Amino acid sequence: MHNNSHEINSVEDAARKAVTDTIFSPRFYTTDFAAMDAINVEPVRAEWDAMMAEYEGDNNHDHFQRDATFADEARELFAKLPKELQQEFLDFLVSSLTSEFSGCVLYNEIKKNVSNPDIKKLMEYMARDESRHAGFLNSSLKDYGLGIDLGNLKRSKHYTYFKPKYIFYATYLSEKIGYARYIRIFRQFERYPERRFHPIFRWFQRWCNDEFRHGESFALIMRANPELLRGHNVLWIRFFLLAVYATMYVRDHTRPELKQQMGLDATEYDFEVFRITNEITKQVFPIMLDLDHPAFHANLDRLFYCSQRVDEGKAAGGLFGLAKRAWWSVAGVALFARMFFIPVISNQLPAETRMQPSW
Repeated sequence: MHNNSHEINSVEDAARKAVTDTIFSPRFYTTDFAAMDAINVEPVRAEWDAMMAEYEGDNNHDHFQRDATFADEARELFAKLPKELQQEFLDFLVSSLTSEFSGCVLYNEIKKNVSNPDIKKLMEYMARDESRHAGFLNSSLKDYGLGIDLGNLKRSKHYTYFKPKYIFYATYLSEKIGYARYIRIFRQFERYPERRFHPIFRWFQRWCNDEFRHGESFALIMRANPELLRGHNVLWIRFFLLAVYATMYVRDHTRPELKQQMGLDATEYDFEVFRITNEITKQVFPIMLDLDHPAFHANLDRLFYCSQRVDEGKAAGGLFGLAKRAWWSVAGVALFARMFFIPVISNQLPAETRMQPSW
C-alpha cells in the first residue's frame, strides 16, 4: 500500500520525490574526470567509429515528438485508472525522469571536464539522448500539472562519487536492463493494445534502442580495456549484477499494480528481463548470475520482505520505528551478502563486441 505522505498530488510532491535519495531511487553521480580522460579505445577503433557514425546520424532526432492527440489521450486514460494505479504510474514517471536526467547530468559533466576527443564526443551524444528522454517524460508530467524543474533538481540532488569502472559496470547494466524492461513492455502492448493506459508506451521501442546503443558504448570501452573484466574486478561485476537485479525485483514488487494493469506478473516479468539481460551481458561480462539457482529466487523474495518491514518502520516513526528499520536493514544487507556467494556461471567472451537489439 502507498503511504499517503508519499503520494504525488502537487508539483512540490513530484519535486520532493525526485530529490529524495533512497536505496531504490535513481541517484546522481560524479566521477574521476582525469581517469575518464585517459581512456583509450584504439583496440576497438573500427567498431567504435561505426558506432559514432550511428550517433552522428541521429536516427532518433524526431522520435520524441508528441502528436496532437497525446496530451488529451494521456489525461483521458489517466482519469479512468484507480487511484492506487495513478500513484504508481506517477511514481514511475518521476523515477524514470530522475534516472534519465541523472545520465544526462553525468555525461554532460564528463564532456565538460575531458579533452579526450573520443570520450568527449560520446558523452555529448549520450547526454543529447538522455536529455530528450527526460524532456519527453517531463512533458507527460506536465500534462497532469506536475512538471519538474530540472535546473532545480540538478542543483538540489545529492551526488554520489563513483570510480569510472563502477560507472562502466553500473551504467552498462542499467542501460541494458532498461532496454530489456522497455522492450518487454512494448511487446506486451503490441499484443494487447487495449491494455495500454498511456500513449508514452508507443514510444518504448525507439526509446529502448537508444538505451541499447548507450550500453554498447560502455561495452566497447570495457572490451578496449580488458583489465576491467579480470581479476578482482570480476567481484565488482558480480556485485553490480546482483545489486541491479535485486533493486529491480524489490522495486517492481513494491509497485505490483502497474504490472498487473499491463497484464504482466511482476515475478515472471522480472525473470524474463533478467534472462534477456543475461543474454546481452555475455558480450562483455565474464560471468552471469545463475537465475535458476533455487537460493536466488528465494532470497529475492526475502529481500522484498525485508524492504517491506523497513518501510513499515519508516511509516511507524519514533524509537520503535527506528529500531525496526535498523533491524530489517541489517537483515537485508546480510541476505545480499549471502546471495553474493551463490555460484555464478562463467562465460567466454565473443570475438565481436557489437550487438543488435533483437528481442
